[in-house]
Amino acid sequence: MRKIALLLFVLANFTFVQAQNTEKELIQNTEKAVTKINDTIEGEGWKTKGNLSLLLNQSSFNNWLAGGEDSFSGTLGINYDFNYKKDDLTWDNKILASYGILQTKNTDFGKKTDDRLEFNSIVGKRAFGEWYYSYFLNFRTQFTTGYIYDKDENGKEIRTENTKFMSPGYLTTGPGIYWSKDENLKINFAPLTSKFTFVDSAYTSGAGYVNGEYFGVDANKSMRYELGFYAAVYYKLALMTNVTAENSLNLYSNYLEDPQNVDINYSLNIIMKVNKFLSANLSFQAIYDDNAFRGFQTREVFGLGVNFGF
Repeated sequence: MRKIALLLFVLANFTFVQAQNTEKELIQNTEKAVTKINDTIEGEGWKTKGNLSLLLNQSSFNNWLAGGEDSFSGTLGINYDFNYKKDDLTWDNKILASYGILQTKNTDFGKKTDDRLEFNSIVGKRAFGEWYYSYFLNFRTQFTTGYIYDKDENGKEIRTENTKFMSPGYLTTGPGIYWSKDENLKINFAPLTSKFTFVDSAYTSGAGYVNGEYFGVDANKSMRYELGFYAAVYYKLALMTNVTAENSLNLYSNYLEDPQNVDINYSLNIIMKVNKFLSANLSFQAIYDDNAFRGFQTREVFGLGVNFGF
């Protein structure tokens, strides 16, 4: 947990002191923290790898008749693996964390372009061949408050708080069976999986609140429990020279309510390397969860990135 806390501190540092740090200082401090983490965790049976990316986008207009608005956006992301394998025991761990913000000239608020914190862990003991008895854990939430934006009667932009750290927060865990050909292809099936959805009860205790309206949680409650079937697939491949694609697909069906409504969480991360430090990065995520929104939620971030492998 100490290593995880160190990684999260790196990202939190960017979020809260970005106004005081220059880009160069941020990169230098992050490299030092990452080196400390690797020095701590490396050892017999352990293998670590990761990628730190900083995506920047900027536009500026002056007397531009076609129109446009000055803007600046930045996204910091961490993709970090620390895995253990010895004899018939494996333990794979992955941290995915990213935070991005967009500031435009004519808006009062900086708006998030990305906000993700996810931890995956799966331990396996060999059963036969490339199959393992397994137990997994998946946790995900966001770093900062999320808002719904609108305008008042005077046309001034206003915002209403809608989400925040651990509201929602998801914890999914259970036993299963795990298959892995190599570190680039992994599949896990868990037929008895518990899923916990955590929210702040302030969102579910307002007058007129309808049960299940806020991420499926009932009135005056702060948690929703589900029991169901979970499947996860991870696949990383090289599309061509210096271009890699990392795919992750999670499926969940709740036995206790509407099992036909399968929750879907798909992520794609494509890195197109220019050289050791520069690349064009594309991140795409699609989520279907009818307790949160009856339709697909999607996000996509693309930009020129400064990358550090470690």
